[in-house]
Amino acid sequence: MPEPPTSPPKPPTPPGSPVNAAAPFPASALLRGSVLFLAFLALQLVLFWSILRFPTSRFLPAPRGSNTTWANGAVDAGACEAGLIYVYDLPSEFNHDLVEECDDLWPWYSFCPYLTNGGFGEPAATLPVFFNVTPNASLPNWYNTDQFQLEVIIHRRLLSHRCRTTDPSLATAFYVPFYAGLDVGSHLWGDNSTVADRDRAPLRLLPWLKNQTSFQRSGGWDHFITLGRITWDFRRYGDDGWGTKFVLMPGMQNVTRLAIEADRADPLDVGVPYPTGFHPRAAADVRAWQRHVLSRPRSKLFGFAGAPRSWFRQDFRDVLFEECEDAGHALCRAVDCRGTRCTDNGAAVLELFLDSRFCLQPRGDSFTRRSMFDCMVAGAVPVLFWRRTAYDAYRWYLPAATRGEEREWSVFIDRQALRVGNVSVREVLEGFSERQVRRMQERVVEMIPRLVYGASPDGLGDGMVDALDVAVDGVLRRFRRRRESTARDSE
Repeated sequence: MPEPPTSPPKPPTPPGSPVNAAAPFPASALLRGSVLFLAFLALQLVLFWSILRFPTSRFLPAPRGSNTTWANGAVDAGACEAGLIYVYDLPSEFNHDLVEECDDLWPWYSFCPYLTNGGFGEPAATLPVFFNVTPNASLPNWYNTDQFQLEVIIHRRLLSHRCRTTDPSLATAFYVPFYAGLDVGSHLWGDNSTVADRDRAPLRLLPWLKNQTSFQRSGGWDHFITLGRITWDFRRYGDDGWGTKFVLMPGMQNVTRLAIEADRADPLDVGVPYPTGFHPRAAADVRAWQRHVLSRPRSKLFGFAGAPRSWFRQDFRDVLFEECEDAGHALCRAVDCRGTRCTDNGAAVLELFLDSRFCLQPRGDSFTRRSMFDCMVAGAVPVLFWRRTAYDAYRWYLPAATRGEEREWSVFIDRQALRVGNVSVREVLEGFSERQVRRMQERVVEMIPRLVYGASPDGLGDGMVDALDVAVDGVLRRFRRRRESTARDSE
């Protein structure tokens, strides 16, 4: 972590200072004093506002203890039986500097508001649009979170994790806090951006990483990283084209990647949930929200949030907008997310899903949209049209499709049959009994804790695990299996 700036030395008395000047007239002194006082107050207000809106490099928590084994204070025996995690202190250009440059990370709007609160964004309690959507008791757990901030969120949690060590010789797993998604995202749409720009930071990071003793000892097989964008943004196979070559570069061939959307053909990619706006502080907050979404009356059979994409020939979203229109306003409502309507106002999507029994989830630019997780956190049952949207993509988080468990919490409709008119969304969903719908909703709501990233550095507590807990447990189990396999091979 960078050291806080030291106080500047007291400036010398400027040349020619009127040290022997006559005392001013009392009224003049009073006026000047008042002006200076008001100027001081104005400066404090400006500084306070800047701190609120601009996330500095010191927004990440410092260790809570000085013990090198337990960076955040000793824990009960057995709490870290699976192993300890070492978080690399990378040069600031790979994480903190990107946060400092938040105004320049995205061509359409500033990322600064979304990087506050450790990547959660602005609290819903400060945004009136949320006031009529969430209960007062749950409002402190909600934020206007951007879907691409997972690198910041996980880094922040791991720095405060109970099983973090500052002694690499004691570590089982090593975390590389490179904000690769923030970096490449700033070079994807710029008029003057080149592939060299997209590859520059990874090419600077990997020599540094490969020079670390821990990396040299294992070749990276006990290292992991977060990718805050879909995996295909980091898989440019040619010398030209979309994204960066980061995960294909020498040095990355053994590193586990936690990605908001993974390549199912790559065993090192692990799909983790997109961050939603729900970041509960404790298990009690989760249970209160679960009770709320299960007891809430829902006036619509199904809902759909998305942006029409006229530039896509035969875009499937047009089919879903037509399905909603054909069902009528009494059964369906759609939210048009063109531009930044849903990004600026996450409450609009939340309100839609809270009022719907089912939510339609087509693919987006990739197979999965954040909307699927927004839908499930709101207690609605997702309706899928591509199996890769969920069933094969989030194996650590969602029930296995191979055992047919997907029917317990979701509905699958053949998109081709829907497109040609052989089935309709309304007919399929009206075919479920009230009892069946209730059972699916209960199963979805049961999964909510595993799909969200809690706000407390200690996790949700009371035996409840969140998405970060699932990821850490999965990583440590994976690395343990590799060590055992290596030990057997060496016998």
